[in-house]
Amino acid sequence: MDLKIGVIGGSGLGALLGGQEGRRHEVETPFGRPSDAITEVEWEGVNVFLLSRHGAGHLLNPSAVPYRANIFALKQLGCTHVIAGGAVGSLREEFGPRDLVVPDQIIDKTYKRANTFYEKAAVHVEFAEPFCPVLRQILMEAGGGKVGGEAGYQVHGRGCYVGMEGPAFSTRAESLMHRLWGGDLIGMTAMPEAKLAREAEMSYALLALVTDYDCWRTKPAGQGGGGAEKSKDELLKEIIGNLSAATQNAMEVIRRAIGLLGERRDSLPESPAQSALRLGIWSEKGKIEPQEVQRLAPLWMKYFGQ
Repeated sequence: MDLKIGVIGGSGLGALLGGQEGRRHEVETPFGRPSDAITEVEWEGVNVFLLSRHGAGHLLNPSAVPYRANIFALKQLGCTHVIAGGAVGSLREEFGPRDLVVPDQIIDKTYKRANTFYEKAAVHVEFAEPFCPVLRQILMEAGGGKVGGEAGYQVHGRGCYVGMEGPAFSTRAESLMHRLWGGDLIGMTAMPEAKLAREAEMSYALLALVTDYDCWRTKPAGQGGGGAEKSKDELLKEIIGNLSAATQNAMEVIRRAIGLLGERRDSLPESPAQSALRLGIWSEKGKIEPQEVQRLAPLWMKYFGQ
């Protein structure tokens, strides 16, 4: 298998990826330039393409990230799989700060972002399982056993991610509503990224970095525990510390996952994502504008005959 892996880093992880040395690709796409140059490195004998989602200096807020350009650029460079990282708030007691979660479901609440490549054709990809089961299994294996040593953190193998628009965080009423919906995590960047990866026929999985308990979790009256409530400055310092620790934890798991992918490249099961367009192009192909077919050639040309 011609295995090439894209790694997209969000808050914390993006800065760490940006510091890696390798071959820099300045990519142009039909949707503009990606968030930053994409750095090609070799990890565990595998070609890996690193992209900081929020760009150099973290200047792009979640609504401003060029998601289409990012995914298209990785596809142009030949990526077959994408491992994404992203900071999240926890909506469940069992998902503690500094833990990592490999979500299996998503609820999309974003509304300001272009969420398809196919604006001049009717393309409907199957999305019941939004994250690739093959890549999720690899991440869970990479995070299995005694991970983190004395630092102590867990890698959870399931969770429902609620994708919100942001950039402001939730109100308490919203946070409680997300819990009632069945949400386990709240974040701002997995959508439309996951959907676009499916449209590009790339296996995509998310490693979510838990930084805090969002705002649903408050101390019940009369249970102060004898200590004063933390100030907002103290809480922010704690969240930043959690993000820093979770970032190191995530890098450890991602490196291990890439090693497993490299070892198994010739026996990996095919991801359902890798044939997502086979039944997804509903338009009559002969009536789609030739210029549009060429413009999106890296995504769908194999279905149009040569």
